[in-house]
Amino acid sequence: MKTFQETKLDNGLRVITSPVPSDSITLLVLVGAGSRYETEDINGISHFIEHMFFKGAKRFKNTKEVSEAIDGVGGVFNAFTGKEYAGYYVKLAKENKKVAFDVVSDMLINPTFDPAEIDKERGVIMEELNMYQDTPMYQIGWDFEKVLFGNQPMGWDQIGTKQLIKSVTREQFQDYHRQLYSSDNTVISVAGNIEHQEILDLVNQYFQFQLTEKKRRWADFEGYEKEKRVIMQAKKTEQAHLCIGFPGYPTTHPDYFAEKLLSIALGGNMSSRMFLNVREAQGLCYYINSTIDDYSDCGHFSTNAGVDVKRIDQAVISIVKEYKELKNSPKIEAAELKKSKSYLYGKLVINLEDSQEVAHLIGKQALLGEGIKTLGDLHQLINAVTLEDIERVAMDIMDSSKMKLAYIGPERSQDSFEKLMTF
Repeated sequence: MKTFQETKLDNGLRVITSPVPSDSITLLVLVGAGSRYETEDINGISHFIEHMFFKGAKRFKNTKEVSEAIDGVGGVFNAFTGKEYAGYYVKLAKENKKVAFDVVSDMLINPTFDPAEIDKERGVIMEELNMYQDTPMYQIGWDFEKVLFGNQPMGWDQIGTKQLIKSVTREQFQDYHRQLYSSDNTVISVAGNIEHQEILDLVNQYFQFQLTEKKRRWADFEGYEKEKRVIMQAKKTEQAHLCIGFPGYPTTHPDYFAEKLLSIALGGNMSSRMFLNVREAQGLCYYINSTIDDYSDCGHFSTNAGVDVKRIDQAVISIVKEYKELKNSPKIEAAELKKSKSYLYGKLVINLEDSQEVAHLIGKQALLGEGIKTLGDLHQLINAVTLEDIERVAMDIMDSSKMKLAYIGPERSQDSFEKLMTF
């Protein structure tokens, strides 16, 4: 039985509703307007324009009016920009759903891009950039993607360059808005205790897109960086930050769930190999986790850790050793796989009790053309993974010749890392 309903309107706009037993609803609008759509000269515009939508439009003329409309009904609203899409959401009591549709439709369809507001927001985004650079625990993941993907849109930070932040113009915003914020490049995903037809009625009332077609396409994936293996930022820190990993699988890869379960067994929780062997047994780090990041046509498998600056080499050796043992022996055991399956499914169940998580899961799959998978579908795919699948994935991914490392911490040589990155 379907747990969602989808309608594609004549203008190409897709509307999806998902039932969640709750007194609140989430309206999420996803647009194919992430940083993969950028060229080098406008790297960062996808993120900057996300900020500008909150600065005033036709009906809600400034940030104060936008905020007061949502705050006035106790709602929660925000936005985010990824590499493949941007999202705008409001979560509020279901009886106030018209407020969400009114505000979000106005800001996305009728933005003013006031030059004075653009200039003020430059400072805000510059400080956001400074915040990330001052927080190595977050910055290290972006640095890893730089060394993994190289100089192409997949390897650029979503926040963009200082040059773009300082110089982007109203005309560039308007052009980008026309090219990507179109009806056929948008999915409206609503989750909560609602009826599909009432949401369609609200969409038809508020989301009066002109009949436009997406004019900009995202950059083709150019492959993984072949030459550079290490990227380093010398920074005076009390803790060194590492991200070590490999190219991985895209979301649609047939072994995607095997890769996901492998990452959980290796470093996905407090009973995983990385946590027990690197943190608990040796006391080398405070945080350590292994994860996958997946996109439509590429991805990566990596381990992040914040380590003792006096024992950086030992930490790298220990992380690489865990990778080596996955490729050689001992393999993931049946008990580990069972535990990883239970952990992954349990987290999904908890997350999907939240209307915001449901709206995002369903909306993202629809926007990116992945084919919508419900919780039941995901459960079947997780359960279908075998030990043989895990072994095949480990053999494929754990290739030391493709290993990459990002580092933020006290100055040291690149060669010292490269000597440790082999098995």
